[in-house]
Amino acid sequence: MTDVDFDSEQYEKCREAGEILAQVRDEAAEHVEVGVSHLEVAQWAEDKIKELGGKPAFPVNISIDEEAAHATPERDDDATFGEEMVNLDIGVHVDGWLADTAVTVDLSGQDELAEAPAEALDAALDVAGPGVDVGQIGAAVEEVIEGYGYNPVVNLTGHGLGHWEQHTSPNIPNREVAQGATLNVGDVVAIEPFATDGRGKVQEGADEEIFALEREGSVRNRQARQVLEQITEEYRTLPFAARWLDSPRAEMALRRLKQQDIVHGYPVLKEQDGAYVSQKEHTVIITEDGCEVTTRSR
Repeated sequence: MTDVDFDSEQYEKCREAGEILAQVRDEAAEHVEVGVSHLEVAQWAEDKIKELGGKPAFPVNISIDEEAAHATPERDDDATFGEEMVNLDIGVHVDGWLADTAVTVDLSGQDELAEAPAEALDAALDVAGPGVDVGQIGAAVEEVIEGYGYNPVVNLTGHGLGHWEQHTSPNIPNREVAQGATLNVGDVVAIEPFATDGRGKVQEGADEEIFALEREGSVRNRQARQVLEQITEEYRTLPFAARWLDSPRAEMALRRLKQQDIVHGYPVLKEQDGAYVSQKEHTVIITEDGCEVTTRSR
């Protein structure tokens, strides 16, 4: 027997975050159409999360074609969707307890590439449970994606979700590894297979619109101080978008905070040019007999 109380406030808030997130993900995906603005979709989803009683755990990620993660619209972004592969990655927290989910909306006509991570995620969920080595989950993901003729993205992983922490241990690989961490009853983890017709590795691009607090610190510059106050009060250690900041000179303030290592940025992660990346992600609570998916469509 285990002494994990699944009725405790922590798990109830994780479930509440997941329920909000499932609704927002499904509705946001319906907004993604050729000609629609990236910024409108991101802002709609972030506003809807608040309307339903949660808060964004990080800025809505809208990754296009070879982009895999950390892409979010800038403040006055005028980009619109074309006939592209679109990944939506969305997070919600309720009092710092998190849920994280992602879905591919394919406008490029590559049904199989969009299906591969979804089927891989189903296979991973069948494996996930207490005492399971995360390498077994990676093996299940890899087998399905390679079965479709694609590559898993090997340097992106699923991850644990902590209190006010979007990425904690264990990392959950998207390929077979010899020995990894073991899942325990009560763990809250995000499992997120990525598939690509590229080489299966992402690297950092030049763009950076998402940031997070690295450490507490003091700054002389008034604007930087105001921005730092907003970050620590509203977002704590969770990632935030430059466009969320109230200061009219937020970009300059962020540069100063980065120079002093008080905040760090998340560069957009990309596959090679001309490649496409697809993604599917759920958050689960590891139970005594498997796992409970908190972000499943209701």
